[in-house]
Amino acid sequence: MAGIRPAKCYRWDSPAYTRVNNNPSDSYITGIPASKLNTFNMGNVKGEFDTEASIVYSVNIQVRHNALDAARVQAQKTLEKSVGLANYFFKVRPYPHHVMRENVQASGAGADRVSDGMRHAFGKPIGRAARINRGQKLFSVYFNNNEQRLAIVKKALHQAEKKLPGYTSVLVEPVKAKK
Repeated sequence: MAGIRPAKCYRWDSPAYTRVNNNPSDSYITGIPASKLNTFNMGNVKGEFDTEASIVYSVNIQVRHNALDAARVQAQKTLEKSVGLANYFFKVRPYPHHVMRENVQASGAGADRVSDGMRHAFGKPIGRAARINRGQKLFSVYFNNNEQRLAIVKKALHQAEKKLPGYTSVLVEPVKAKK
């Protein structure tokens, strides 16, 4: 089985997965793989916290659903073990809506008789990605600030950053009061 294709195959400016056909039933998207990311709110959802730490992107990028889930699991494990479930609220902000597609090429003997080449090269769906803009928050952790807890939350987010592509940073700021 081949590995995941590199990010350069999926440009930011690639069009969203849409297709318009004269026959309306052929315009629907079929066979989109399910997203691995299905948990978006973790920890104490109803708690009131005074500090927010977030992973922020410094570039426009597409992040695959499996990378988002791997980073979420890494951060969640560290927070749950070190801080305790009642002492934080962890939120995944983007949803992987963008469907990535691939024009599968046959290779080997007789491939020219089997493959269409670049004819009908729209491609089949192979996965999902979230499109993240520069300055957009990816994950947010809400907690009550003290030095020890701040260090643990930063450590958890730095571990999650290692699972993500591109250039990220951790931003810590006070929670804005609700109106």
